[in-house]
Amino acid sequence: MLNNRKIRLMTKLAAYENEEGKEDIRLSKYYKTDYVRLQVLKSITATAFGYLLLLFMIFIYKSEYLIENAVSLDYRSIGMTILGYFIVLQTISIIGTLIGYSIKYDRSRKKLSKYFNLLKRLRIIYKEEDGSLMNESQREDTSL
Repeated sequence: MLNNRKIRLMTKLAAYENEEGKEDIRLSKYYKTDYVRLQVLKSITATAFGYLLLLFMIFIYKSEYLIENAVSLDYRSIGMTILGYFIVLQTISIIGTLIGYSIKYDRSRKKLSKYFNLLKRLRIIYKEEDGSLMNESQREDTSL
């Protein structure tokens, strides 16, 4: 006989596992600090690469001016300006990454706790069914 409660639970669990649960289960393999640090490192790398690419594009765009005035340019102030923008950009990126991925990890944990609660309920249903089957088999043995 079909157990509708069990079918509903299994459907919910399967839907979660196939949709958003894949990401949540992958995140559960990390501690929060490790996960956030990994994302911060990725963010630092991507921001640095993007910033260097942007500097290269600006250099190409302004190359004629830079070549004409190569002797009279104040390289120290240019370098300090470039470094200042880089530090500000990296700081904003790091803070945003820390906040964003901490929130993402916490939400993932909440969803996973609901998922594990559903698994516990399903396990209880299975134990109840096994218990009722055991009781039926014991009754049949005693009736012989």
